[in-house]
Amino acid sequence: MVSGAKLIAAIGNFDGVHLGHQHLLQQTAAFAAEHGAQAGVVVFDPHPRRFFQPEAPPFLLSSPAQRDEQLAAHGAKEILSLTFDRTLAAMTPEDFVRKVLAARLGLAGAVTGVDFRFGASRAGDGEALKALGENAGLAVKLVATVAGNPGAEKFGSSAVRAALKAGEVKKAAMMLGRPWSVRGRVVTGQKLGRTLGFPTANIVLGDLIEPRKGVYAVTANTGGAVYKGVANFGRRPTVGADAPLLEAHLFDFSGDLYGQEIDIFFEQFIRDEQRFDGLDALKAQIAADSAAALQMLA
Repeated sequence: MVSGAKLIAAIGNFDGVHLGHQHLLQQTAAFAAEHGAQAGVVVFDPHPRRFFQPEAPPFLLSSPAQRDEQLAAHGAKEILSLTFDRTLAAMTPEDFVRKVLAARLGLAGAVTGVDFRFGASRAGDGEALKALGENAGLAVKLVATVAGNPGAEKFGSSAVRAALKAGEVKKAAMMLGRPWSVRGRVVTGQKLGRTLGFPTANIVLGDLIEPRKGVYAVTANTGGAVYKGVANFGRRPTVGADAPLLEAHLFDFSGDLYGQEIDIFFEQFIRDEQRFDGLDALKAQIAADSAAALQMLA
């Protein structure tokens, strides 16, 4: 529920909060100011794609906490979360605007991209939102999609996902306006890295998208301190692991991270995952990967 000042909210999934989303948030703040309102956001949890395709592989670019931090950083004074369930999925565009946006949330207005779709069977579009919203007393603004520069590729969550799947983390960072990052709690692994002289912080990605399997130059934030490092994402074929895991070795770090929350930022792709003939060969390659990461991060 909205409390205090009236609220004009951007509506969407905002997965990743990429530059297109950030442009939408800027437009929302300006539109809200014109109407003497605060700028906010309406998001859907879980992501509608997860609701309609529960068996689909993980695809999220950010956790809800990461998403909300970015939304707040880009001007959202209030974040309203709508539970995406059967009732909401079956709602007509008219009912969504009248019963949810106007009555339940008490919005003064709404802002979306021109390609926004809503309502049962995605029957409503931006123009429908504008007409229905104005009938319900809401101020509505439609914002054109932002294209990348250079090139004409649109900033979109799907494009960021495709870049990560290809290992193109610099391209993903260009669309996000920051390096893509994984946040997770450090879990206990096989402690093989410690044996090899390269202790790692291990994170399970959970609902986050799996990037291209391989080795990356990374930076990490833990407890407000930033470290450079090298990370492997994959199944570690040399040691026969089954479940994919992100293992980050942080340079110049000593201490115990087990159970702590850490952010790993993917800065540059180094090489694909590969199998080595024994631990000595693996150890030599980790040393080479560490040197490559240091050079990339210099």
